[in-house]
This record gives sequence, C-alpha cells and structure tokens, in this order.
Amino acid sequence: MMLSIGIVGLPNVGKSTLFNAITNSGVLAANYPFATIDPNVGVVQVNDDRLENLAKIYKSAKIIPTAIEFIDIAGLVKGASKGEGLGNQFLSHIRQVDAIAHVIRCFEDTNITHVEGRVDPIRDLEIIEMELRLADLESIEKRLPRLEKMLKVKNAEAMVEASALTKVKTMIETDGRPSDLDFSDEEKKIVKNLNLLSLKQNLYIANLADTDLANPTANNHFNALVEKGKSLGIDVIPISAQVEYEISTIEDKEEQTIFLESYGLKESGLDSVIKKGYEILGLKTYFTCGPQETRAWTFVAGTKAPQAAGIIHTDFEKGFIKAETLSYDDLMACGSPVAAKEKGKVRLEGKDYVVQDGDIMHFRFNV
Repeated sequence: MMLSIGIVGLPNVGKSTLFNAITNSGVLAANYPFATIDPNVGVVQVNDDRLENLAKIYKSAKIIPTAIEFIDIAGLVKGASKGEGLGNQFLSHIRQVDAIAHVIRCFEDTNITHVEGRVDPIRDLEIIEMELRLADLESIEKRLPRLEKMLKVKNAEAMVEASALTKVKTMIETDGRPSDLDFSDEEKKIVKNLNLLSLKQNLYIANLADTDLANPTANNHFNALVEKGKSLGIDVIPISAQVEYEISTIEDKEEQTIFLESYGLKESGLDSVIKKGYEILGLKTYFTCGPQETRAWTFVAGTKAPQAAGIIHTDFEKGFIKAETLSYDDLMACGSPVAAKEKGKVRLEGKDYVVQDGDIMHFRFNV
C-alpha cells in the first residue's frame, strides 16, 4: 500500500515550490523509480534509517524503501466549489487521498502578491476548509435524492447511508467539527467509502521564511496557526518551501545534513510531513530482508500476520502458515540474525499475531 497526501492551499502560498521540491527529491531503487506520474502527481521515497542498517547486516544487494504519493491541487480560491478559478476541476483528484496537507503562507514578501491582499494564515485556512466542505455539501445534496426510492422500500444499506450523509450535512451547515460526529459502525464503513473531503485526516504545513526556521515561534503567523491547530487536534509542521527545494537539489546525503544543520534542522520538512502522515493514519512499517534486497512494507496498525503477508502477495495470505519474526531493536542489540536466534529473539508467530512496527518477517506459506 502507498500512502497518498493531497496538497491544497491558496495561490502564491508556496505550494508549487514545495511540490517542485517533492518531485526533485530522493532517489529510489528501480523497483520504485522516482517519477512524476503526471503534472500534478509525484512519488517519493520514505526515508528510514533502519533500512541502511538492515542492508548491511543481511548484506543485501539493494534497498527498496516504501513510497508516498503527493497530489498537488491547483491553487484554490473562494468559490472553488462552485467553479471559481481552476481549483474546482481538481477537487475530485484528492477524494481518493488518505490525508490532506494544507500549505499555509506564514511569511511576508512584498514581491509575492497575496490573493486576499495580505497574509493571514487563519483566514486562508478557513477559506480552503470551507471550499472542501462546500464541495462535500454539493455531493451530498446530489446523492440524498437518489436514495429516496430505496428508502421508500426500507433498503437497509440506503438507510445507513442516508443517516450518515445527513449527519455530515448537518455538521457542514452548522460549522461543526468532524470529531463531534457520532457514527454507528455501519455508518463508519459507508462514510469511509464515500471519500468525503471534510472528513479526511489533516495536517497543516506552515510555509515560513528561511530566517524563521531556527525559531518558528518568533513568527506570529505561525503561532496563530499553532493555536488554531491545537483547538482541532491538528499538528503544524514548520517548513520553508524554498529551503526544501534547495535541499532537493543536493544529492549527497552528507552535504544535505550540513545544509540542514546550517538552518538548525535535524531533518527536512518533507520527512517531517511524511512521518506525521504515517502517524495520523496509524501506519507502520515491517521489513523483509535477505541477500537480494532489504525492503520496507507499509501496513495499518493492528494488522495481523496473514494480512501483512498479503501486502506482498495474495498467495502469501491465502496459504499463510507461520511468520518467522524478529524485531529490529532485538536484531540491533544482538548484532546478527544468528546471534538473535541463539538468544531466543526469533519467534514463530501464527495467524493471530498483530504485526509491530520494525518487525523483520519471513513468511511461511503453502498454496
């Protein structure tokens, strides 16, 4: 599975600069070649230091990290949900994404005009969030009348869907919060398949001037955004889109590290965005290792061993027998797979085993 994040924002907030950084950064192995699939979609590797360590221990010929897809949406403006600007035609592109990243301008620059006349991150954010909600409202108002015939004959699935859609409609019309919605288990399943924009997980990206990176809290715009995020339980990631672009042009990792340190940073903003995306969606990573390759696989927290095996191939899940499992931390502590086995750290797990982040797995199956 590949995590996908939709990037949204007003025009001239640094969204295109950030996307250019994304589509220029990271070099992937041939199995997942770094590529821009089309002008609005980019795929980039998920950096994970554990992969290098595992590849050394298992003497792997190559490393295959997991990948993440970013979908860039043309700058939205007021009225986008009704066809204003170019944004409306792209809104449908992000209905399938797992999460939405709002790029919000928090820097002053008289050379870069602001579509609303002045920099105000809270107002900008509310414009975008309202457009996403209005787009959902339009979809809901089209869908509800189509359910009426099925409702008249008491169709169970239609009744669940109508109930869920009515709740979302009320939330939008009363300016409520998604966290306040009370869905039944059946409604949750229906809603998940509807891909409503206003119900997706969100993260806020504060685009700062490079001079603010060392101390973002010195920026009042950033502080206002953080307070807004706290009230909604949404984290704010400070970045400089321009600095991210400069990082993406540096191929040597040591030079990248030195460049980041010059701004007082330990990792790039892009890496921070990816980590936060994994966190809010409850995504984890397990590994398969051997002389041919060390590879990372993404799974949802709570996944059991057979389903995790199915991520590699459906036959692995169908014929699952056992999973030979070793945790990354245990391997590092022991120094080698052989030493880990001698110390009893290698386990044979069955169908009920819940896979953990950092598990190194070898699946036994028979089809």
